[in-house]
Amino acid sequence: MNRFAYRMFGAAALDPVIYEDVESDPSATVQALGVVVLASVGMAIGFRGSNWGAFPPIVMVAILGWASWALLTYEIGAHLLPQPETRVDVGELLRTLGFSTAPGVLGALSVLPALTVPATLVAGLWMMVTMVVAVRHALDYRSTARAVAVCLIGWLVTAGVWGLIGLLFGNVVR
Repeated sequence: MNRFAYRMFGAAALDPVIYEDVESDPSATVQALGVVVLASVGMAIGFRGSNWGAFPPIVMVAILGWASWALLTYEIGAHLLPQPETRVDVGELLRTLGFSTAPGVLGALSVLPALTVPATLVAGLWMMVTMVVAVRHALDYRSTARAVAVCLIGWLVTAGVWGLIGLLFGNVVR
């Protein structure tokens, strides 16, 4: 198996060695972006229904949503809730968070009517778990609870901002 696939499967399997590996490997940045794109495409396939015209905007919104959440997570984790051991730069966190989106590829299964709800739920919950693991490793946290708090705060703020954007510009986008 090539290194990219190995890292993707390892990240999805919550392998801490993989998260430490991509954190310390600047050359994994492009791979991490590739995982984000693949996961965004997977989720977009499931969300688009029969409207293929909606596919590109859904992929773009998914990527922008991930990027805004990841940068906010960096600010919260590295500056608002760091531990004494926390040493991280943006690239390290973006790489680990990028690989943590690997389960999003399963979102493509939600295009099948019998799997719409289960695939969406499983992919979403699995990504939340992998993101907590990624944050814990990238920020060198001793506590999983702190990583959960960082992810949850970042997710809530990002969801609120994107929800507000949707309310303000929803009619323009349609």
